[in-house]
Amino acid sequence: MPIREGVFATTTPVVELVLRGTVTFLVLIVALRIVGQRESGGLGLTDLLVVVLVADAAGVGLQGNAQSIADSFVLVVMILFWSVALDALSYRWPWFAVVVKAPPKSLIRNGEVDHRVMRRGFMTREEVLSQLRLHGITELVGVERAYIEPNGRISVIGRDGAEPDTPAQPPASQ
Repeated sequence: MPIREGVFATTTPVVELVLRGTVTFLVLIVALRIVGQRESGGLGLTDLLVVVLVADAAGVGLQGNAQSIADSFVLVVMILFWSVALDALSYRWPWFAVVVKAPPKSLIRNGEVDHRVMRRGFMTREEVLSQLRLHGITELVGVERAYIEPNGRISVIGRDGAEPDTPAQPPASQ
C-alpha cells in the first residue's frame, strides 16, 4: 500500500472514532466539573480539557507509529465540536450552563470566610489570605465579598464597593 493511502485513510471506523471522542470528552468534562474550579488554574475546565485532548489526539497522528492522520483528525474535530457545542448550548439554555459550567462560589461575605467553600476547594486560611494580599488587602475586614470564579481565580470586592488591585502577573521570562 502506498504511503499516501496509509497516512490519510482511516483505519478505525469513523462512527467508532466519533463515539470515542464524544464519550471521552463528555465523561472528562463531568469529572473535571466534579473535581472543582481551583484545579483548573487560569483556564476554564472546558479550555483545559480541549487543550489536553487535542494535544493527545493530534500527537497520535504526528507519531510515525500511528495508524493514520485521518483517525487523529476525526478525534480532534469531535473534541472541538463538543467544546463549541457545550458553549453554544450553555448560551442558548442558561439552565444547561448550570450543569456544565461551574458557577462562582462566594468565599467571603462581609469579612467572614465561608469555611464550607474553603473545605470544598481544599483551601487553607493561609491560602485565602495570600490571595487577598495579591489583591492588596491585608485584613479580612477589608473584604465585602470574594468569589472563587469558574476559572479558579479569586475575585475580590472591597468594603468600599470598589474592586481592589488586580493580582500581579508573574513577569514574562525572556
